[in-house]
Amino acid sequence: MNTVAHKAIKFVLIYETIMQEFNVEARNKVRRGANRATYEVEKVNEILDAGFVGYVSYIFEGKAISLPMAYGRLEDKIYLHGSLKNRMLLSLLECEEASMTVMHLDALVLARSGLHHSVNYRSATLFGTLVKIEDPKEKEKALKCVVDHMMEGRWDGIRPMLKKELDGTLVVEMTIETASAKIRDVGVKDEKSDMALPIWAGLLPLKQVAELPESDALLPQGVEVPEHVMSYYENNKYKGDVRN
Repeated sequence: MNTVAHKAIKFVLIYETIMQEFNVEARNKVRRGANRATYEVEKVNEILDAGFVGYVSYIFEGKAISLPMAYGRLEDKIYLHGSLKNRMLLSLLECEEASMTVMHLDALVLARSGLHHSVNYRSATLFGTLVKIEDPKEKEKALKCVVDHMMEGRWDGIRPMLKKELDGTLVVEMTIETASAKIRDVGVKDEKSDMALPIWAGLLPLKQVAELPESDALLPQGVEVPEHVMSYYENNKYKGDVRN
């Protein structure tokens, strides 16, 4: 094994050993519903990898704003991109800090009373430092991460990025310093006195699924849907109701 490969494996092993859990501190500690909280790095990463839109918060001219953003994750790095004048990214770079939340809605929890209605979900909130990526090769690597996070193998199936496109794109890297996840995956929690009421209660599961790809109307004749797109469809299509 060469020296570079050995060092890379060693880094991964050290990273996984040291970073099994995020440190619990004031900014990432879950206070309400703490029994649903987890600070495991693996759980947080699973939530991040299952989605591709995060809600990023920032301050602009003294006002709080939150916007959805596509992102990519590579180890403890989150990559965001936008135009050179993107006010959100510029504001984040100015304060050199960022917070982002990713959430998946898994079910509506329909209880016997309005007070106990809820949802099943998986959410992760990140806190970290943020820097601008200047090096063209690093920018391209970050943009590849964002594209492939949306669909694995997509970057290699599209045309190379032009220099003017790369120069006109602002790319930032967020290093996750700490994070927490919160998960609810249980059923209805009603009052005992309500259990005998003739009112239906239960879960309505929700799932995001892929439908058949729709080719662009202006595609040249003979251009077929690529394998990586069909693979994504097959892995994420509706599988049917398998319940009895």
